[in-house]
Amino acid sequence: MFVAPSMVLMLLFIALPLGSVFVQSFHATQPVYEVVQEQACTPGFLATNCVTETRSRPRRDAAGVPVTTTAFIGLDAYRALLQPEAVARAFNVGGDGVAGLLSIDFYAALRFTLTFTLVTLPLVIGLGLLLALAIDSLAARYRGPLIFVSLLPFIITPVIGALSIRWLFVGDGVLTGVIRAITGSRLSMFAQGWTIELLMLTYRVWHATPFAFVVFYAGLQTVERDTLEAAIVDGASRLQRLRCVVIPHLVPLITFVALIHLMDSYRVFEEIIGFSSQAYRISLQYLTYSLLNPDQTGNRAITRASASSMLTMIGIVVLLVPVVVRTWRAQRGGR
Repeated sequence: MFVAPSMVLMLLFIALPLGSVFVQSFHATQPVYEVVQEQACTPGFLATNCVTETRSRPRRDAAGVPVTTTAFIGLDAYRALLQPEAVARAFNVGGDGVAGLLSIDFYAALRFTLTFTLVTLPLVIGLGLLLALAIDSLAARYRGPLIFVSLLPFIITPVIGALSIRWLFVGDGVLTGVIRAITGSRLSMFAQGWTIELLMLTYRVWHATPFAFVVFYAGLQTVERDTLEAAIVDGASRLQRLRCVVIPHLVPLITFVALIHLMDSYRVFEEIIGFSSQAYRISLQYLTYSLLNPDQTGNRAITRASASSMLTMIGIVVLLVPVVVRTWRAQRGGR
């Protein structure tokens, strides 16, 4: 009875949409066109000039709704994304190798997504733990204000925070002016890909570290003081107490933070929009978004977007499997 409401909601809002996206990735829905002849007339000097034109237009039913047809296309959408022929040419003799591979949108998005996730993960966990240890060692009267200040980056909406950082560096931003005054050279942080990527990585660490900090700080309050005092009596140094007492106690929380950060960072999207990095860096989530945008004819690549979503989901699962398996084994060992 307690689990049923959550299971129903997960079925309605997670399982069914995922199943729908999975099915859509193997089917293509296209409008049905019909060829019609239309007569276009223009006024002339003595008589009206009429020309009969043959053109195609979407077929509509009695209610005026465009008629569509759905066909099974198998793995064509996945091939269009992965482009195995282009990958083979890139690594053949005379090919561009990795550079040619990264010229394909999917692999460029995958490269950035993996870099963004795997670089920020240890930084967020390490800085969050250091911040928690530092504040926990302070006097009680200083902890409240410092905790409040430390949580401010996490409270800010991600897109707003990314835009704020961008405005500090773009054009004649405040920090751009400071850098120019110090170095004497004009630095454009948004004219090249690696500087934009560096800003996005820095911003994500700045934004996500407070979450890790507050989780670890809460965990530090549950460390057994008797164990710490016994370690002090035995002559253990601060580093030894941290390595042998505190870190083992925080391992479940470190695993929890890692799981949340992996899922959140692999779906990176706000930074792409906030920093306007589409011309230099895109993520898998942004690739799906761009495929869903209507093209010049008003059509959307829903099938390829569904395939991109499924590949993104597979990537998240692959990253989470080692952490989940480790947690499961630890739970079994604890029993």
